[in-house]
Parts: sequence; C-alpha cells; structure tokens
Amino acid sequence: MRLLVVEDEVKLANAIAIALRAERFAVDIVHDGREGLEAATLREYDCIILDLRLPRVSGTQILQSLRKSGKEVPVLILTASGGTVDKVLHFEAGANDYLTKPFAFAELCVRVKALLKRNTQARGNVLQVADLELDLLTQTARRGGKRIELTSKEYGLLAYLMSSPGRVFSRTMIIEHVWDDSFEGLTNIVDVYLRHLRKKIDDPFQKKLLRTIRGMGYSISPAEDL
Repeated sequence: MRLLVVEDEVKLANAIAIALRAERFAVDIVHDGREGLEAATLREYDCIILDLRLPRVSGTQILQSLRKSGKEVPVLILTASGGTVDKVLHFEAGANDYLTKPFAFAELCVRVKALLKRNTQARGNVLQVADLELDLLTQTARRGGKRIELTSKEYGLLAYLMSSPGRVFSRTMIIEHVWDDSFEGLTNIVDVYLRHLRKKIDDPFQKKLLRTIRGMGYSISPAEDL
C-alpha cells in the first residue's frame, strides 16, 4: 500500500517514512502544502498523513479540497494543537483520525493500520479473480484453497492488479502505486516481479490469470481472450 506524508519538518517527515517503510508500506514525502495537494489529487494513495501548518497551502485547505472533490482516502491529521475545538473542526471537515505532536512512531503506525483496516472493511476484505483470493486484512493469498506465500512487493503488486480485474495497468502506474518516490530503479523491476508472481499464482495451475498486453502493460483476468 502507498502512503503520502505531508509534513514540512524534514527530520520528522523522514523519521515517519522510516517507521512506515519498516511496516512494509511504500511512502512518498512532501514538505509543501501546494505540492501536497497536487500529489494527493493526482495520485492514488491508501492513506495520507497530513500536517496542518504547511507552507503555501494549509493542511486544513488540503483536507477540505480533497473531500470537496469526492476523494475518500483516509486522512490522519498531525498537529501540535490538541484542543477539542480544533479536533471537532477537522473531523467535521472529513479527517479520519487525529494525532497530537509529539507522538510515538509506534502509535502512528498502529493508527495508520487501523485506518487502512477500516477502509478495507468498508470495501470488502477479500479480492477475488476466478479461484484466486487475496485477503487484504491478513495480506494472504490462496488459489484453489492453497496458500501462496508473497513478499511485501508481490502482495502490493497483486493487490493493485486485483483491485480492478480486467483493467490494464501500465508500468508507470504500477511503480507509482507499489513503489515510492525513493525508488530510482528502472521500469523493468515490474517485469521482474510479474515473473515472480507468475511462478506462484499461474505456473502451478492450468488456468492463467496474469496477462501481458504488449505496449500497454499488465492485467489480471479469468477471461481467455485478453
């Protein structure tokens, strides 16, 4: 899953990213409100950790803009102000949780996981394509009832493909969602991980699900004509 941290304190933002990456999340960092709003608007994130006091555009404005545009991505507010009035204001504006500085990184990670879990439950816990099932809560895959062990990146890639069966995802789309901005590799990393997935979820089975659409990208579908 991919998270966005919008925090103008560089050391704090980097520390948050380290803690979240240790929990197997892909993390992007933005230190400016206007850039944060652009990133949150144009990219798909599973959760946003949002500071309120930001240069150029405040966290409050970012939150209000996201909700006004219909984006329902979970938002965890970070702020030095722990006043009740301030909390109520932002909850009413669409915040999902609120963490007052200073905070323990362990608590931040727990709160982020709780938000992701609630969001997953709202959408449904299990993704399914043919006889392949992916449990988003336990991050486990099964095909034909047989459990398949996945690495964190294999899971992220499979979950992204299974989120829209039949949809073609380009290499760029996949890298932007499964990997974060710290990744400086080449786009062939996607091909490498698709090969890993094929060995696990396709090669042992007669019916193949993963598709390569030449010149376009990748898809997962039970349909034979893709």
